[in-house]
Amino acid sequence: MQQATDIASRQELRATARPHPAKPRGGGHLFMPARWHRPAVLKWLRRTHAWLGMWGGVLGLLFGTTGLLLNHRATMKIPGPAYAHTQWQLSLDRKPENIDALVLHLQHELGIAKPPHQKKAEPAGPTPWPGAAQPEHWVIAFATPQATVNAEYWVGNNSVSVKRMDPNLLARLNRLHMATGASVPWILLTDTLAGALIVLSLTGVLLWTKLHGSRLLALGLAGTSFGLLLLLGVSA
Repeated sequence: MQQATDIASRQELRATARPHPAKPRGGGHLFMPARWHRPAVLKWLRRTHAWLGMWGGVLGLLFGTTGLLLNHRATMKIPGPAYAHTQWQLSLDRKPENIDALVLHLQHELGIAKPPHQKKAEPAGPTPWPGAAQPEHWVIAFATPQATVNAEYWVGNNSVSVKRMDPNLLARLNRLHMATGASVPWILLTDTLAGALIVLSLTGVLLWTKLHGSRLLALGLAGTSFGLLLLLGVSA
């Protein structure tokens, strides 16, 4: 009788005992805090990753293509980017009082609204020839995605030497890639792409943890990538 009572008591305890939660396979999500192991968080990560990828898709294609061309333009002799060079003497009705006056005159004559990205006045000085002096030398350069204009003026002359370089389509895309003469809105737009790439990298790593991969494999991939970056960066 006592034995039957003990068996019944043990069965009752097993029936009322709280079941242990099943352990997640693979050790849970890598690199993610336990409070993030919820469907809502993973859904938010997926949506953020997807929408940022759509936002940066077109710009990413532009920067990836032009980056590939820039990276291999010398070693692979990739044809395409080219410049049309034009040089002439621009006559002056009157001699400019200073370099700023010449800048305004060039902007008006050449139809350039942007300020110059380079403006340098070299002082007068001696020359290698005895008894001769070199006048003051002004150098002015304008840069836009459409063209580059360089102007040189020797104080006292009645003309300005102007050199213009007009890029073809591929060269213009390369100039946009390097933000050569780009406007502030373009720079801010490319900044949003840079921020999107950062967030895409972070959300991509977090989403990869959903695969329950090996922690050793994850650390190995990250360590190999970082090691190659350091090695190639030092030897470049």
